Amino acid sequence: MRQTHEDGYLEFAANRAGHLFRSACLLTSGDTHLAEDLVQETLGRMYVVWGRASKIDNPAGYAQTVLVRVFLSHQRRRSSRERPIADLPDVMGEAGVDTTLRLTLLDALGRLAPKDRAVLVLRYWEDRSIEETADAMRASSSSVRTRSVRALAKLRELLGGTLAEFAAN
Repeated sequence: MRQTHEDGYLEFAANRAGHLFRSACLLTSGDTHLAEDLVQETLGRMYVVWGRASKIDNPAGYAQTVLVRVFLSHQRRRSSRERPIADLPDVMGEAGVDTTLRLTLLDALGRLAPKDRAVLVLRYWEDRSIEETADAMRASSSSVRTRSVRALAKLRELLGGTLAEFAAN
């Protein structure tokens, strides 16, 4: 029984780790090291509740919720705002990928408040409903709607006309 339990968890973790990492990268504005830490914390918490996973309707959705909550609790820590460098280093991009657009978007996301970032990632990257987003963030539906509108407005303000310039290429 225990081996089946662990095999099920290992299969789940292997299948979801990449998706969780991509979401974590967006939440952390491209900080891959922090994203890895958040994913590890999420998977650790999922392991603890895995025995009760049969009671969870959607383990993948639950993992995303755990990821967002881990991210938000990390942002509340005073030390989470410490950054060893001010600018992103120059890195070689993948062939055919518009790294300038990606870096511009990640930089703009990084300038948003953590809760604004979480709302945008959940609503538009994870394609969750307002109610699902509200549940994941432990907020009301109306506050998610308001935060979404304000976060998108702030993102548009930060990007200005530059996004259209990059997207046209």
